[in-house]
Amino acid sequence: MKLTCFDLATTDPAFNLAAEQYVFDCLPRDRAYFMLWQNDNAVIVGKYQNTLAEIDESFVREHGVKVVRRLSGGGAVYHDLGNLNFTFITDAGELAALDLRRFCEPIAEVLGSFGVTAEINGRNDMTVEGKKISGNSQYLRQGRVMHHGTILFDSDLSTVSRALRADESKFTSKAAKSVRSRVANVSEYLPEAVSLAAFRAALLSRFTAREGAELRSFTGADVENIRRLQRERYDTWEWNYGFSPAYTVRRRARIEGCGSVEAQLSVENGLVTDARFFGDYFCVEEPEGLAARLIGCRADEAGYRAALSGTDASRFIVGLDSEALIRLLCD
Repeated sequence: MKLTCFDLATTDPAFNLAAEQYVFDCLPRDRAYFMLWQNDNAVIVGKYQNTLAEIDESFVREHGVKVVRRLSGGGAVYHDLGNLNFTFITDAGELAALDLRRFCEPIAEVLGSFGVTAEINGRNDMTVEGKKISGNSQYLRQGRVMHHGTILFDSDLSTVSRALRADESKFTSKAAKSVRSRVANVSEYLPEAVSLAAFRAALLSRFTAREGAELRSFTGADVENIRRLQRERYDTWEWNYGFSPAYTVRRRARIEGCGSVEAQLSVENGLVTDARFFGDYFCVEEPEGLAARLIGCRADEAGYRAALSGTDASRFIVGLDSEALIRLLCD
């Protein structure tokens, strides 16, 4: 099968994930496709994950980290410009389960050409000396497979840990949870300094050198269709957050002048379906009235602000103002 390669210039994660789906769904099926792409600061969550259970929401919000859900399963990953992503789209053939080796071996070969010995092991990892340098996942539909992976080349690993850190004791969810692994950058194992750009060029050359391979760019019509898909899915709160499975979140804090306050929220399709408050606080009005204001709102900061607009929270929990309540629900 002939191969078409795309070397994407954009670093917008929503566009890049829309581009993957567009190639998978819309381009001719008589060819295989290989894509290289990078995302600026982003957390990419697996299709079946509870987004809020996977991210440090405060850190992500404060640092402008985009959160986008992908089509494939697996765990959440952090992307920055020190991370290189690759995608294969081709016929699945007899593939009925995750076939890591088929797609990772050529990546490992290129790493080897730079003096880095990568091992393909586990459910979806490539490792060097036992540390994960690449995570992979797959999406299968109608006889085609999309395999995509990350290559940690020179990422800010301190940001990786902070963006994905969440207090699991606060969440009870049936969604798939990420498994945190020991990670490392490829750059740590290079015998000689190599830029990510040089590595990217070598990886692209590995595939464009195949007989019958072509390197092409998206046409104007392609870009228009990708942008439409981006707007309809990958830019939406409904996909990135609301698609999350049902879960329960518990937030608890001791607030000066108020006492201990615990909020328990049930969330389905990203919307609050039940809310309860517990603690050793005093109240003027029953806290059920405060809880009722949250029912039906989006389970994020913007949703809580809209639901509590004009509400005097201290009427329900003495000493608690609306800002403190929003911090409690979000942190």
